[in-house]
Amino acid sequence: MTAEATTHESHYDAGRVTVIRPGHRLRALDLREIWDYRELLYFLIWRDVKIRYKQTAVGAAWVLLQPLFYVAIFTVVMGKWGHEQTLGIPYALLAFVGILPWMLFANALSTSTKSIVDNQALVTKVYVPRILIPIAPVLAGLVDFAVGLIPLGGLLAWYGVTPSRHIWALPFFLFFAVVTSVAVTLWLAALNVKYRDVQYTVAFLAQGWFFATPIIWSVLRVPTHWRPWIGINPMAGVVQGFRWALFGQGIAQVGHLMLVSFGATLVLLIGGIAYFRSVERSFADVV
Repeated sequence: MTAEATTHESHYDAGRVTVIRPGHRLRALDLREIWDYRELLYFLIWRDVKIRYKQTAVGAAWVLLQPLFYVAIFTVVMGKWGHEQTLGIPYALLAFVGILPWMLFANALSTSTKSIVDNQALVTKVYVPRILIPIAPVLAGLVDFAVGLIPLGGLLAWYGVTPSRHIWALPFFLFFAVVTSVAVTLWLAALNVKYRDVQYTVAFLAQGWFFATPIIWSVLRVPTHWRPWIGINPMAGVVQGFRWALFGQGIAQVGHLMLVSFGATLVLLIGGIAYFRSVERSFADVV
């Protein structure tokens, strides 16, 4: 049973006494508590980064090669043969800008889903805000994202494309991608504690989600009145937001899509936090 820790001043000694009480089934997210445990969050992030690059043959080079490999394949298949509408932007650039935030999201799904189970000792032996455990792998993925900006700069220079004046919005859409990743992985991490086969279905979920997101295909192929509904997939808004920030084109066609994506992410996040907080009290018993 999960416990909620509170501190009280003791009248019998000069120290602080930690009182462990059962938490309510539905509790709001305690931002003050998360701030108090920020050093633990930093430790979890740093540990995940070291594990990711430890004992790898090519290290960070894999982060560079993987998206470029995908872009090369998709450029040949979709850019040359599929004749995707690109509004004058080279297809390879559009695909790479879509793949970059997608890999942040996909890696979060694969690592955060099993994070509670992988940290059994931390869950069962000490009290920590359990919500930090699935959040840490998402934030650790920002290192891969930063490395991925290197080939993006190379592609922009190669094609002679200058980022648009909307580049200032890129950090916002990066934040949007992180929030979307957290919103989905809170659901999956909590469900995986009770149903261990959830982690094995993530690969199929990510594959289907990838093709449902306008990464290698253009939303311009979809009739105008249907485009906002694509935004029910929150990653569609993330990808289109990245493209708008970098190239400044197509906002008239996808503006409503991004608004729907914002709303979908907000619903997923609020629901994910509520569900995670309602079941975390049983993690120590089930995990």
